[in-house]
This record gives sequence, C-alpha cells and structure tokens, in this order.
Amino acid sequence: MKKILLGTVALAALSVSLPAFAADLPARAPAYTKAPAMMAPAYDWSGFYIGANGGGGWSHDCYTGSATLAPEGCHDASGGVIGGQIGYRWQMASLVFGVEAQGDWADLKGSNVSLVNAAITNQTKTDALGFFTGQIGYSFSNMLWYVKGGAAVADNTYTGLVNTTGLAQDQATQTRWGGVIGTGIEYGFAPNWSVALEYNHAFLGTDTINLTTPAGVLSRTDNISQGVDIVTARINYRFGGPVLAKY
Repeated sequence: MKKILLGTVALAALSVSLPAFAADLPARAPAYTKAPAMMAPAYDWSGFYIGANGGGGWSHDCYTGSATLAPEGCHDASGGVIGGQIGYRWQMASLVFGVEAQGDWADLKGSNVSLVNAAITNQTKTDALGFFTGQIGYSFSNMLWYVKGGAAVADNTYTGLVNTTGLAQDQATQTRWGGVIGTGIEYGFAPNWSVALEYNHAFLGTDTINLTTPAGVLSRTDNISQGVDIVTARINYRFGGPVLAKY
C-alpha cells in the first residue's frame, strides 16, 4: 500500500513538471512554404492577322464536247502561286476558331492534244485563286493544327492552239466559283509571329464554256471540269495580345 501511494505521488509530480518544462522550450520555427511553380507560358492565338504565302499548285482539267459529249482528254496545269491572307481567330480553351480570306497570283499551265481534233491542243491557264473560309483548330500551346472550308474562286483562260502554228484558234476566259477544303499546321515562334504549312483542294466542278475565234465568232462549246490542289508555306503576323503566363 505504501509503494502504491509513493508511486501515485511521483506520477502526480511528474505531470505537474512536464507543462512547465515544455513552456521553457524555444518556440518552434514556422514551416517553410514553397512558392507555386510557374507553368509554361500558354500561347494565345486570338486576334487579327495578316500574312504572305507561296508554293505550288496543280489544276486537273478535262474537256468534253458539249454537243457530241465526245471526250477531248484531260491535262494537269501546274506551276507556282504567291499571295497573301488576312483573317481573325478567337480561342476557347484549346479550341481555335477563325475566318480568313486568301488571294494568290497563279501561273498554272497545262495542255493536251484534243482527242476529237488532233490538229488542236487544248490549253488551260489559271491566273489567280481565292479562298474565303472558316476554320476550326486545336492548340497545343504554340502549335496549332486546323482544318478549313468555304468558297473558292479561280480565274481561267481556255485556249485551242493550232499545232502547226502555235496560234490561238479559239479562246475563252472565265471566273469560276466552287468550294474548298484544307488543313494546315502552324507554329508560333514569337508572341505575334507564326509560320505554317497548308494544303487546299478546290472543287470547281464542270462548266459549259463557249470558245470564240479572235474575231469573236463562236468556234465551239465544251464542258470543262476543274479541280485544283495547292500547297503553300505561310508566315503570319498577329495583332493579338502577348503570350500569357499561367500558374
């Protein structure tokens, strides 16, 4: 009984002394809080832009007699294109939407000997191309992949050349409208500058064309179909905001 009493007294004394000992200890230093890490900058594609482009094109053209429906053959008219574009984009999270107008001077030329009249060579020359499109794309920060579609227009000259002389037997000019689809990859190498590689295919359909002699007399009427492919390298300057840093 005596031992139990002494043990109880000793335990009570210890419980009284512990708080006093703890009060004499130095205050604990506050824990160090690390500043949040800065994430990589997010590239903003929003804003108006203007740019230049250049590359090559291929126009596939087929002639068929309108009255006889006799095929005169097809040819590819190829050459260079150079021009510019202007547009506007707005970005929602990783999705990028836009509208654009593009115009190019072209020198696409090709020909084939007529399968109906071997004395004549049918020649097609495309002098200009224009696209008016809407865009939708997906942004990987400063990398953008997009698709586009809309209206296309081409200025064409169709000529029947006499094989022996190389002179024009008949000719017609036309501004032809159709549709276009395309895709591109664009890379922003500075806050407001970007470069891109783009492909477009224009569906220009089949039109009935009246070819006339140099004196203005109707020579023949052909149904001429046309489709155009162009590949261009582009550079754009955007009038939008700067790169935004996110945390």
